[in-house]
Formats: sequence, C-alpha cells, structure tokens
Amino acid sequence: MKEKPEQDSDLFRQALEGVVPLAPPDRITPSPKPRKNVRRDSPAPSVVADDLSDHGAGDSAVTEFLRPGLSRMTLRKLRRCEWPPQDELDLHGLSSDAARKLLAEFVHEATQRGLRCISVIHGKGWRSEGRDGILKVHTRHWLTQHLHVLAFCEAPTQAGGSGAVWVLLKSS
Repeated sequence: MKEKPEQDSDLFRQALEGVVPLAPPDRITPSPKPRKNVRRDSPAPSVVADDLSDHGAGDSAVTEFLRPGLSRMTLRKLRRCEWPPQDELDLHGLSSDAARKLLAEFVHEATQRGLRCISVIHGKGWRSEGRDGILKVHTRHWLTQHLHVLAFCEAPTQAGGSGAVWVLLKSS
C-alpha cells in the first residue's frame, strides 16, 4: 500500500527534527590563472614560412632536446620550472599539416612577443596501438628543427606529462 504525499512530508519532517544546518563554508573559489599579455613591439607577419619537415621523424618521440653548445644545466633548469610557461598551444584533434603550420606560427609569434618559455600540448596518441602518437612524434621533431627553440622537455605530470612539452625559446 502506497502512503499519501502528506504522510511522506510528515515523516520527512520528523526525521529531520533536531538537525542543525551546516554553516556556509568560508572558502574562496579560485579564479582562473590570468594569461600574461606581453606587449608586442612589432606586429607578427601574417604568413610564417612553413619550413619544418616530417622527414626523419621516426616512430618514437624524443623526450628531451638541447641545442648543441648549450649546457645540460639549461635542460635541468627547464625541467625544474625556472622558466615557467608563459603561453600554451593545444594541438589536440588537428591534422599533421594543420598542427605543423600552427606550431610554426605560434613559436614565431612567441619569439616576437619576447616569451622565454611556452607549453605545447600534443596529446599522447592513445589510438596509436602501442606506438607514440603521430602528433607527439612530429611535434617534437618539428621543434628540433625550429631555429628559435633552444631546448624542450616533457611537461610535469600536472601540466600534461608525456602529452606536452615545455619549450625554451631564444631570448630576443
């Protein structure tokens, strides 16, 4: 036999008798991290040369890169976040050609803006059947070819881990 709605509400009130409501929390909701806007001295050209090659990328991604002639300490400092990323690019879902062009434009623009470190998110390539993802391999290969890139390493776990790289750029 089903009880009437009035009986339900009476039972509910009886069950809550003597219950004291919790005080509202005194927490502050964190605001999103603001993007750092670096003043541009000169406007970036609308067309950036696409001279990055896919040739020689191989099947596995390099985990780190250091331009010849630089100290290994540079790479260690990058890993330890002495140069925190000032901007990021997310390449998820892009084709290889679109990702290459966007990466070249982003690195060029970042150097024009005077940024020292950037983050490039390429993803891990989960559908790669035991191999590294195509974008992961190609992105890291393209970065080794870019003249403004001094070094890169995998991002810390909380910043994307093996699905992203932190890139140290030449200072202007």
